[in-house]
Amino acid sequence: MSSTSGIDRPSRLYRSTHPSRYLIFTLVISVGGFLNGYDTGAIGAITTMPQFTMVFGELSPILRGFIVSFLLLMGATPGFFAGQLADRFGHLRVVSVGALTFCVGSALEGGSINLCMLLVGRALAGIGEGLWLTNVSIYITEIAPRARRGMLVSLPQFMATAGICAGYFTCYGTIHIASSISWRLPFILAAIMGIGLSIGCLYLPGSPRWLLLHDRRDDALRELERLKLSRAEVEKDILSTAKQDQSKVSMWQGLSVLFHREYRAKTALGLFILGMIQLCGIDGVLYYAPILFVQAGLPGGTASFLASGLSAILMLAISIPATIYADSWGRRTSVIVGGIGLAGCMYIIGCLYATGSIHVTGGAGRWFVIVLIFLFALLYVSTWGIVGKIYASEIQSPRTRGAANSIAQGLNFLTNWLVAFATPIFLAHSAYGAYFLFGTLSTFTVIVLTIWMPETRGKSLEAIQQSNPELRDITSARQRLTSLVHRSVH
Repeated sequence: MSSTSGIDRPSRLYRSTHPSRYLIFTLVISVGGFLNGYDTGAIGAITTMPQFTMVFGELSPILRGFIVSFLLLMGATPGFFAGQLADRFGHLRVVSVGALTFCVGSALEGGSINLCMLLVGRALAGIGEGLWLTNVSIYITEIAPRARRGMLVSLPQFMATAGICAGYFTCYGTIHIASSISWRLPFILAAIMGIGLSIGCLYLPGSPRWLLLHDRRDDALRELERLKLSRAEVEKDILSTAKQDQSKVSMWQGLSVLFHREYRAKTALGLFILGMIQLCGIDGVLYYAPILFVQAGLPGGTASFLASGLSAILMLAISIPATIYADSWGRRTSVIVGGIGLAGCMYIIGCLYATGSIHVTGGAGRWFVIVLIFLFALLYVSTWGIVGKIYASEIQSPRTRGAANSIAQGLNFLTNWLVAFATPIFLAHSAYGAYFLFGTLSTFTVIVLTIWMPETRGKSLEAIQQSNPELRDITSARQRLTSLVHRSVH
């Protein structure tokens, strides 16, 4: 391919901006987020259904946690190298293969006749999610105009929230079915949507930045024409800087280069963000909401399912303005304010359980806990859930974006699994201990990111790399900390 062909193509290719183009493409691939949320909303409820118990027997807290979290554990492995595969074969191909794998796994879950078959299905579904989740965010990051990047990259999280809502209410509707189809149907629906995602990837434009990185300039120009980005952004940010970081590396070289001096600060920051935002306990709330509401004093069955569905509706409602205004709120502000709120909710709930205020006859403690669970979920989806994946993707350089986000997403899966597996065990032994632990981890995350995290809102991906802000901010943060310690000692 000629390295200069297409530079002087007529300006009509970029004559105007058509937001509907890249918005539609983003919505199609964001179905991956919906599927992730759908499983999250459905699986915890499914394991509490009496029809499910009739097939698999009564589940201990450890077994329930293992079944629910097994998908996350299996998703961690492909999550570690999915970005490197995408660096070689393209984001859309990897997402499509992941969606087909998820489809097969969901079909096996829906047809399960024993625990072994169910776990194999969840393993395949997890491998599929591990392949696509990293690449969905990276793909959107690379096709989005800088002015709307925050909103567009947050759409998978919005779709995940919609999926959680759909998962809860699917189970709320099917629990009244007397046969085993009550718990099989959610899995069948997930398999159908997985096929839709895989097919949809065939019609999406490839990432122009990925194509330029692979010396396919003519193909990149054709995809830019489909995206209809503004002429100024195409020429200033994408085409003019395309030659600055076009060295290609193998999969293993891609992993090792992450820890070179030039990239290791960004790598560590991405790992920390995607790992720690899950350790606030959000997956414990999302997976086990029916159990949490029963433990707080609501009657079991339908009432707890309905409360879970209501929390999902509220999460979806607040996700709408959070997604729309993702580029209006600073990344640092969202992380700090959201983290303080999340930690506060966990500490207050822990104190209510520790003091025995929950089950006092005629007391308001249980209702306070229910409101705080709602508030915790709302704060998460409007702050940390939005900012985490945006930030982890946009701070990486083109050379390391796939590999860095793969490792960060793999770590994200592992921390998800840890929370999902441990939560029912914690709740069975010490409810307040779990809440205090999640509150402490949230507080620690806020402190570290307040010191370490530079602002990136409104900057192009290329400008973020040129300014190399995180190294400057880390150095100044260390100097501030040293100064504070020195003054306190003297």
